[in-house]
Amino acid sequence: MMKRYLLVYVVALTVPVMLALVSWQSSRYMDLEQKTSALESEQEEWVEGNNRLIAFIAIHSSSERIERIARDQLGLSRIGPEDVLQIKITGEGEP
Repeated sequence: MMKRYLLVYVVALTVPVMLALVSWQSSRYMDLEQKTSALESEQEEWVEGNNRLIAFIAIHSSSERIERIARDQLGLSRIGPEDVLQIKITGEGEP
């Protein structure tokens, strides 16, 4: 008889403890879900910023733009292969 009351007592205490643990776990899950959502939003912002920077680099490093700046702003012009002089320097003892 005593064992029966003890078992009922243990079960009666276990149920509220389990409900409290489930509630706590649910609360933790919601907090982590909010943090994950915030981090995903921040990651999207970083990816968009990186894409804008990549596009900026692509536009500003195009050979047409560089050639136009060299010609129009710096007064430079292309040279032909006949204007290039190559010099070969050899070390001591090399033919």
